[in-house]
Amino acid sequence: MKDKKLVIVGGGFAGINLAKHLGNKKGLQVTLVDKNNYNFFAPLLYQLATGMLDVSSISIPFRILFNGKENLHFRLGELEKVVPEDNKIILSTGEVTYDYLVLATGTKSNYFGMENIEKNALPMKTVNDAIKLRNYLIMEGEKYSFSTDEDEKRKMRNIVISGAGPSGVEIAGMLAEMRNRKMKNIYPELGEEALNIFLVDGAPTVLPPMREESQKYSKASLEKLGIHVKLNAMVADYKDDKVIFKDGETIETKTLIWCAGVTAIKFDGIPEEYYEKGGRLTVDAVNKIIGSDNIYAIGDSCIQKTDPDWPEGHPQLGSVAQQQGKALAKNFSRMVNGKEMEPFSYLDKGTMAIIGDKKAVADMTFPKTTLTGFFAWMAWLFVHLFLLVDYRNQWKTFWNWANTYIGKGNSQGIMVGENVYENLVMTTPMEMNEK
Repeated sequence: MKDKKLVIVGGGFAGINLAKHLGNKKGLQVTLVDKNNYNFFAPLLYQLATGMLDVSSISIPFRILFNGKENLHFRLGELEKVVPEDNKIILSTGEVTYDYLVLATGTKSNYFGMENIEKNALPMKTVNDAIKLRNYLIMEGEKYSFSTDEDEKRKMRNIVISGAGPSGVEIAGMLAEMRNRKMKNIYPELGEEALNIFLVDGAPTVLPPMREESQKYSKASLEKLGIHVKLNAMVADYKDDKVIFKDGETIETKTLIWCAGVTAIKFDGIPEEYYEKGGRLTVDAVNKIIGSDNIYAIGDSCIQKTDPDWPEGHPQLGSVAQQQGKALAKNFSRMVNGKEMEPFSYLDKGTMAIIGDKKAVADMTFPKTTLTGFFAWMAWLFVHLFLLVDYRNQWKTFWNWANTYIGKGNSQGIMVGENVYENLVMTTPMEMNEK
């Protein structure tokens, strides 16, 4: 009997777990498609952006991961169109046919239609975003060191982070730790002037999905680090070096980091009625898109309302994506063996966020308790270290963390990429994007 062709689009948490758990399974030839040739660990992007980790610590090529798995293949390309009637997809690099298609493309930054913010803010969704942010922050530091314009220097000293979810809290905390421990040694030109870090959100609390104890501890810890936490403050625009809030208040800054929202990715060829709010594809209990015969969606790309404990759909978390990838792998194995698929059920193990050195929060499910401070920080480090998909990443990340937290390692201050000198004179992220 001829092997079935399974194509997975997207190599994040969901896609890579699906592929890995189908390695060397008989009856299936699996092709993973991604616009990058590597998997990366998104929860640690902010540490790449702030120089604590390098790219190789959180990334690994798909072909290395698939080594020794004869039925796993990789195809570089970006999905442009799905052609369900012909069981094929059109990529930027050609066409691929399938018997089963799985969309695991995750999310992208949501700017809520605000064009100026999309052009000028710095997102944190990809490795390229993280490197661009790191380069930009270093460029601003270098420009500050020789600038004679006091108005410009005042704006440079302000950094605004929009979005007080885990990503916003983590990058705010890391920047504050860098400022408090190392910034004046690296940039003595700052003198007695402090770097002002603003964490803003339209919600009334930081870390809205977490428990009240975690929210209160996080806010107090952020403020103790010297971060200006501004809540119930909806960002409405960013122009003329000003973050403009809905109530008319402004903050002058050269740097707006955007962590305020995400939306799933829609594709040509998938009918509009298959999508729900946020661009998520509606799927049944086994993650098959409702209305389709052989197209599935997992992770942040989908919304599944069949799980009794989650009638409004699962949260868009890496843990959900991982579990859906593993569950669908088991179901495809069952299918090729003539067995029925089993419905997906999410096991909520809890939620974590790191705030700074020896400061974190963890809402645990088993047992139901909340950890704060050092023990939550240790739990965060342990869990995230072992969530990395490859032992090489685990060792590199452990070494970098040990060097920073135990030793006297310094954050990397290297601008990566071509034409660094030319980039130094640029003034906005939009110009960097155009470059």
